[in-house]
Amino acid sequence: MQAIRVRVYPSAQTPDRSEQLAWNLARVAANTPPPDPDVVDMVINRLIDNAGVACAALARKPVITARQQAIAHPRPLGATVFGLPRNARYHAEWAAWANGTAVRELDMHDTFLAADYAHPADSIPPLLAVAQQCDRSGADLLRGIVASYEVHVALVKAICLHEHKVDHIAHLGPAQVAGIGAMLGLDCEVIYQAIQQVVHVCVTSRQSRKGEISSWKAYAPAHAGKLAIEAVDRCMRGETSPSPIYEGEDSVIARFLNGPDAAYLVHLPDDDEPRRAILETYTKEHSAEYQAQALIDLAFDLRDRIPDLEAIDSIRIYTSHHTHYVIGTGSGDPQKFDPSASRETLDHSVMYIFAVALEDGRWHHVESYRPERASRPETVRLWRKIETVEDPFWTARYHDPDPDRKAFGGRVEIRMKDGEVITEQLEVAHAHSRGLRPFARDGYLDKFRRLTQAIVDSDESERFLRVCFELGDLAPGDLDRLSVEVPADRLGPPGTSAKGIF
Repeated sequence: MQAIRVRVYPSAQTPDRSEQLAWNLARVAANTPPPDPDVVDMVINRLIDNAGVACAALARKPVITARQQAIAHPRPLGATVFGLPRNARYHAEWAAWANGTAVRELDMHDTFLAADYAHPADSIPPLLAVAQQCDRSGADLLRGIVASYEVHVALVKAICLHEHKVDHIAHLGPAQVAGIGAMLGLDCEVIYQAIQQVVHVCVTSRQSRKGEISSWKAYAPAHAGKLAIEAVDRCMRGETSPSPIYEGEDSVIARFLNGPDAAYLVHLPDDDEPRRAILETYTKEHSAEYQAQALIDLAFDLRDRIPDLEAIDSIRIYTSHHTHYVIGTGSGDPQKFDPSASRETLDHSVMYIFAVALEDGRWHHVESYRPERASRPETVRLWRKIETVEDPFWTARYHDPDPDRKAFGGRVEIRMKDGEVITEQLEVAHAHSRGLRPFARDGYLDKFRRLTQAIVDSDESERFLRVCFELGDLAPGDLDRLSVEVPADRLGPPGTSAKGIF
């Protein structure tokens, strides 16, 4: 493992490429070795996971809109779009746009939390689209996915974006480029230039996750993927990019992050070192922000101890800085208590999520967010009794470098009107690798089948799963089989998306 020290330099003292972060990220991608068997298994799990959450979202308006935009860009021998016939092909960047939006819409795929936030599987849609259009093999796609996870996890561990109100796609873009570069077997120079280009255009504000959260939350990762594909294409043609994008005098770090006196330490593997970062990431059992996963499970566990929820006087959730300020009362967002708020806002309100989980004892990716569910008077009363508190203990556990101690949960203190106090805590979600029911292959299969049973015909569902199991052996021309066809009448009502320019 190499520790890359990243700091800002005056233009007259630009560091050698070998010292620049973008070059070293490119080096990791260009020299990705064949993956270990357990890494291959996890890549397959994440392909299944992505397809399941994407298919479950195909009839939702943001996904319909993105798909209609993709359909306006047909290309023979291009890439497939989830839900559509596999012989229908579209430009890779637009297929990535449609599929990336579908994957992200329900906020239910994988996550990695450290200094910043990440959904590393957001790299899979652009990689798959490019692999299909460029006629790559399953082994090529595997190599690319592994490289994208390696770069993404390293950046998220080292460089905090959210404290500067920069959205986390600034780390996703370079991970997507790294994956595409590794998959296509590009040399370090091309990947280096493309990483710099995509970082330059992927720095956006976190207003997309603040206040009235809109459908852009689902589009943002897909937009990064589209930009990543275009950046690689441009640099494959010999074009260069703003350099050095991280260390320069007016760089991302100097102007948007910790400033000209900043210093970061990014740990990256040596060229021959196994790439295993994907094994540090985790998926979601419930369709909500990851930092709410353990608290949903904790609410389920507490229900039997509180037979009368109306007897609750107040609920305090002691949790990490990130949880308190992003999805808790520390955000200062009144929308997080608004029954008429968007689904995107409600899935970033741990107060709403905890109240509904406590009442229902279940979490459903559609039913738990319906307007009529959010507006129940008893739910609103309970919801508004809940507050979060930042607790240094949970903040320290959130950032603990030891994966066996890292925790994303909290301690709940429920005060009853008769004076009784009920207290319980949970460190990680039950589906986490250290939880009560760790997700393994069976968990991913159950989740896929549960999400798709009313959408994907059973024969098509099982065909897709069999192809995933064969990933490493898929030949060039076979990767269209990694898409899922859905009957047209399950893709949402016609006319849901108004006509645009395309």
